[in-house]
Amino acid sequence: MPFVVGLTGGISSGKTTVANLFNSHFDIEIIDADIIARQVVEKDSLGLKAIKSRFGSNILLSDGTLNRAKLRNKVFECEEDKTWLNALLHPMIREKMQLDVSEASSQYVLLVVPLLVENKLQNLTDRVLVIDVDEQTQLLRTMERDKVGLEQAQAIIAAQASRSDRLSVADDIIKNDTTNKDLLPEITELHKKYLELSMGNRSE
Repeated sequence: MPFVVGLTGGISSGKTTVANLFNSHFDIEIIDADIIARQVVEKDSLGLKAIKSRFGSNILLSDGTLNRAKLRNKVFECEEDKTWLNALLHPMIREKMQLDVSEASSQYVLLVVPLLVENKLQNLTDRVLVIDVDEQTQLLRTMERDKVGLEQAQAIIAAQASRSDRLSVADDIIKNDTTNKDLLPEITELHKKYLELSMGNRSE
C-alpha cells in the first residue's frame, strides 16, 4: 500500500491547482473524491439504480444519466433524503478510494478529499496537507468563480468545516491567499519530504 497524503481545504482554496502541480511536475498520482463521487452514480451503476428506486425515473435526464441539479434540490429540501443519500454513497466512495490507492504506482499518492475533516477520513491517510486561505479570499474567489452572491458564498463556507478545524488536523500547510502565488517551491519541498516518508514507510 503506497504512502497516502490526504489533500484538503475549503472551497476555492486551490486544492486542484496544488494537486495538478504535484502531478505535472513529479508524476504523483491523484485520487480525487469528487471524481469518484461522480463515478459511483454513472449510468447503469448500482448507485444510480438505488437513487432511481428511491426518487423515481424523473430523477434522471433524458439520456438516462443523473439529474444532479434535481437531486441536489431534493436533498437540500429534505434532511431524511440527504441522510439516506449519504448512507448510500459514502461507503461506495470510500471503497473506490481505497481500491484506487491500492492500485497506485507512484512513490506516494495524493488523496484529494474536500470534506476530509467533515467526514472524518483522516484514517485513510498517512499525512494531511491542508491548503489554507483566509475567509475573505474564499468569499471573493467563490463569488467570482461560481458566479454567486455574497450570501450564497457565505452559506457554502459556513456549511464546511471551519478553518481552525482543518488546521487542527494538518501535518503540512500551504497558505494560498495571494493571487498568482508561485506554489511550486513549497510543493517541491513537500515532495522531497513525502518521498523520504514513503521510503521509510516501505522499509517498515
